[in-house]
Amino acid sequence: MPKKLSAGIVLYWRSGRELEVFLVHPGGPFWARKDAGAWSIPKGEYTEGEDPEAAARREFTEETGCELTGPLHPLTSLKQPSGKVISAWAMEGDFDPALLKSNTFPLEWPPRSGKIQHFPEVDRGAWFDLPTAREKILAGQRPFLEELLCFVKKHDCAP
Repeated sequence: MPKKLSAGIVLYWRSGRELEVFLVHPGGPFWARKDAGAWSIPKGEYTEGEDPEAAARREFTEETGCELTGPLHPLTSLKQPSGKVISAWAMEGDFDPALLKSNTFPLEWPPRSGKIQHFPEVDRGAWFDLPTAREKILAGQRPFLEELLCFVKKHDCAP
């Protein structure tokens, strides 16, 4: 069985001295009432042999409607409890969450009803300071935030 691969982008910006990250909330009925520990970086699956950086850019666009251009800084890949491996890149940039336009996915809902409904892959996005982002993001993705902080501090201090 091939391993599941996912790629995403940790979009960040600095509001004064404060670092903020952009996270998305998954769409669909399962996630509708979940908040703390439910948010994610914009990401999605890709197949082995596909360029993961290109997949990360594609998935960001599919989940937000925003096409990012510019340099990406690679972060350490993370193996999730499910076994999925997420590759991620950090990018400094800006995005207005009010402009978010996500792709949709089909789901039989209610279960066993025979009725197929379409739900957005993500139903909203928001900027969070790091302490809040640590509460909101899925536990398996928290190390991305810590690595981002180290990268930004090192970059800020570089001669």
